[in-house]
Amino acid sequence: MTDHAFTRKPGKRFELDAIDPGFTAGLEGKKQAENRLERNFERLHELQEMLYADGSRALLIVLQAMDTAGKDGTIEHALGAFNPQGVQVTSFKVPTEEELAHDFLWRIHRAVPRRGMVGIFNRSHYEDVLVVRVKKLAPEAVWRRRYDEINDFERLLGENGVTIVKLFLHISPEEQAERLRERQVTSDKQWKFNPGDLEDRKLWPDFMRAYEDALSRCNTEHARWWVVPANHKWYRNLAVTEILVETLESMGLRYPDPIPDIEGYVIPEV
Repeated sequence: MTDHAFTRKPGKRFELDAIDPGFTAGLEGKKQAENRLERNFERLHELQEMLYADGSRALLIVLQAMDTAGKDGTIEHALGAFNPQGVQVTSFKVPTEEELAHDFLWRIHRAVPRRGMVGIFNRSHYEDVLVVRVKKLAPEAVWRRRYDEINDFERLLGENGVTIVKLFLHISPEEQAERLRERQVTSDKQWKFNPGDLEDRKLWPDFMRAYEDALSRCNTEHARWWVVPANHKWYRNLAVTEILVETLESMGLRYPDPIPDIEGYVIPEV
């Protein structure tokens, strides 16, 4: 089971300095995690099938992180256990003109998965209390009221059958620097290098304060936040899969009852 030090009871503050981004739960390397990870993949596949068959619930996974922390890698390697036919991935970038003409949650609500499905948000509505706050894209009075609006929105989803798992992939600034350097010098990764990431890096302390406030103020019984140590990609994947197995198992999923007298039907010869 994943270390519950990665989450907090609602009302308790997250202190990111107190959570080691290099934590590996005593495991010394990828090899030691392989068997557990494989079991988790098999279990996630089974639970996703039950989610689809049950048809009364949906699972929404929210991924937030600083640049290079591994949102795309998490989707590919940890969440790749899901059958892609039952998964909807949405990446939220700079709002379009149409999206800006609506409230900030309009584009988010449109992307929420329907019952029976798994939805994955690569970035999310939290950008509106993170980037918007740090880069002063809206007045403080505007982004401050969004914490309550987000909580109300997530409560609405929860009351309508959507279970929300919010994951902050937590890396150290030293690890980010290594990954940025790797992008600079590795030919098949250079396309990922964005000078804008360097500007965001200069604002690291401001982003950490914004994340701590978002994690603390929007950590509720119906939509918990988890801080996932992500310096080691293999441990990040293990932790994410264990959180999701635990979450899906807690949802009370079951296969629908079979039709009456199912075993009495005769399969015709052809």
